[in-house]
Amino acid sequence: MPLASDAPRKRPGFIKVKCPHCQNEQPIFSKTNLPPTCSICGATLATPTGGKAVVRGTVVGDLE
Repeated sequence: MPLASDAPRKRPGFIKVKCPHCQNEQPIFSKTNLPPTCSICGATLATPTGGKAVVRGTVVGDLE
């Protein structure tokens, strides 16, 4: 049985998020400490929580 330390860990990185208002897609950091806003309409895309951000839009995919 593998130990928890042997399991692959997902590192924080960038995710592509679709804006809920204008459907613009843009990358944001998954563990952001400032609320990222849409570059087109200015809507808040995610809310920082001290850990992983709560995304308000739709997550389109991961960026590596």
